[in-house]
Amino acid sequence: MKLIVGLGNPGRQYERTRHNLGFRVADLLAQRWSVSLSLKGHGALGRGQVAGQPACLLKPMTFMNRSGQAVLEVVQFYKLPPEDVLVVYDDLDLPVGRVRVRNQGSAGGQKGMADVINRLGDDGIARVRVGIGRPSGGDAVNYVLSPFLPDEQPLVERAIPMAADAVECWLTEGTTAAMNRYNRGQDPEAEKT
Repeated sequence: MKLIVGLGNPGRQYERTRHNLGFRVADLLAQRWSVSLSLKGHGALGRGQVAGQPACLLKPMTFMNRSGQAVLEVVQFYKLPPEDVLVVYDDLDLPVGRVRVRNQGSAGGQKGMADVINRLGDDGIARVRVGIGRPSGGDAVNYVLSPFLPDEQPLVERAIPMAADAVECWLTEGTTAAMNRYNRGQDPEAEKT
């Protein structure tokens, strides 16, 4: 069993914000896999099969900074090791629309991922990071809770299915294959035109 976690904030007011890219990728995967998510514990959870591989999809409903609570519940219930968990989330340090896969490491300032690492007590958790860019000035909190600009929308609409593809690659071929395939040759700005 593998666990795919999409990070975000519950509630209509957050649906189209930068901080909810993890939720949007999870929603696309649920659609692709014909998995329905229902509230279980502190998250919306669903189970399905991907290329014959059993997988769970989870959207924590605890708000971003406490995402680890829902993840820990599922990990403990299914007795999953950290290497069977993948987290999808937005990343300020990547340009808008860039997708990156990592097999471990720090949270890089992303508070939801930091809480997952803290609750599981392990940074050996695979992740798919989707770039939202940094604000040119001002407050990062307001920035991540804001919607994408019109000229950013095409990049985001391309990045969401790419991130979902990266998740599926991780499930079927492993982290190294996903990193090799999705960490190279992306230039979101060049693809705008």
